[in-house]
Amino acid sequence: MSASLRSVLLSLSLALLPLRAGAGVFAELSSGRPAAVPELPAALPAATRSAQKPHYLSLDGLDLRAVPAPPADGSYEDREDLRAVLDWQARRTGAQCAAARAEMSHDYETFFGKISPFGSPTPPEVKKFFNNVSKDSVAAHTFLKDAYRRPRPADRDSRVKPCIPNARGLSYPSGHSAMSRLFALILSDLVPSRRAEFLAKADESALLRVIGGAHHPTDTQAGKLLADTLYEALKKEPAFRADLRALKPLLR
Repeated sequence: MSASLRSVLLSLSLALLPLRAGAGVFAELSSGRPAAVPELPAALPAATRSAQKPHYLSLDGLDLRAVPAPPADGSYEDREDLRAVLDWQARRTGAQCAAARAEMSHDYETFFGKISPFGSPTPPEVKKFFNNVSKDSVAAHTFLKDAYRRPRPADRDSRVKPCIPNARGLSYPSGHSAMSRLFALILSDLVPSRRAEFLAKADESALLRVIGGAHHPTDTQAGKLLADTLYEALKKEPAFRADLRALKPLLR
């Protein structure tokens, strides 16, 4: 899919976003920036550290307070969150469901293979780098999922019928949204002139998780906030910066 066509489709999708899902969510998706969210309490709920092992980062000492707790179960925000999922379910198209199913995996090729700024096929060094980054993202979002224990929409309401198979596990934050935005931020630093395109693709990937019934809108919003937090931490790591510089000669 060309960048121009993707932009048109994303704009059309955004135009259908249910307004009662909240102006903050609409502003987030249309601007490519996470909307403002309530401040996280001083401490996360007790949770076992993720069995997933990060690569560049350590979960110990990583400040994740930028990612707030999900809406309280049964609160107005929680009900509106679920209503947005049902609204999308009522209007989603077969093409949208197919696009969501095509992104069941969360890796570099799935998210950015078609618009990659590197050569084709993707150089092994690039695959290795993004695989290493993904370990940091998975470890962080798995830890937060275990901390907050928010069920997926279909596990909370029998009216939700996902068109993405095997949408299991916990819901908050969205790992797809975190990883796609984290990759987009990295690509944006490598090729600043394409920043809008990369962030739009990440937004599209996040929105597809809501359309497909796998996540609530606030799950994807939290995933984006997590990506921003992780990228700020990654940029402070010498090993990450060195590996990122090594990718620049591979740009086409």
